[in-house]
Amino acid sequence: MSEMFGRVVGIASDLAIPFVLILIIGYGVAKRVKIYEAFVDGAKGGFEVAIKIIPFLVAILVAIGMFRASGAMDFLIAIISPLTDLIGLPAEALTVALMRPLSGSGSLGLVTEIMQTHGPDSFVGRLVSTMYGSTETTFYVLAVYFGSVGIKKTRHAVPAGLLADAAGLIGALLICKLVF
Repeated sequence: MSEMFGRVVGIASDLAIPFVLILIIGYGVAKRVKIYEAFVDGAKGGFEVAIKIIPFLVAILVAIGMFRASGAMDFLIAIISPLTDLIGLPAEALTVALMRPLSGSGSLGLVTEIMQTHGPDSFVGRLVSTMYGSTETTFYVLAVYFGSVGIKKTRHAVPAGLLADAAGLIGALLICKLVF
C-alpha cells in the first residue's frame, strides 16, 4: 500500500510543474493575452528589481560576514547555550537558529557542515534541516526587499518576523523530538 502511495506521489510531483505551466498558458490564450510579450515584460521587470536590490544585498552580506568574523556569533552562542541545553537544543543547532534570520546562504553553509559532520540521519542533522525549512531570513528580507521598495517603517515587521522564526524553531524542535 505505501509503495503504491509513493508511486502516485512521485507521478503527481513529476506532472505538477508541466500541468501548472500548461494551465497558465491555456488561461492566457483564453483571455487573449500576448503570452510571449507578457513574459518578456515580466523578465524585464525582474531584472530591474535585481538591479535595485544589489546595494541592499551587498550591505547585508557584509554585515553578516563582520558578525561572524568578529566572534560575536560564538560569543552569543556561549551565552545562550546553557538555556538551550535545558530544552534539548544542541549547540550545533543553535548556530543555525541564530544564523537563519540573518542569512539563508550562511545558514545553509552551517546546515551543510553539520550534515557532513554528523550525517543527515542524525538527530541534529534532521533538526537543522527542519529548522531551515521552518524559518525565514527575516533580516535579509527586511534589508533587501523592504529597502528596495523604500519601506522605512519596519517597527512591527521585525518583532513579527522574529516571533514567526521562534515559533518555527520551537515547532521544529518539538516535531523532531517526537518523530526522531
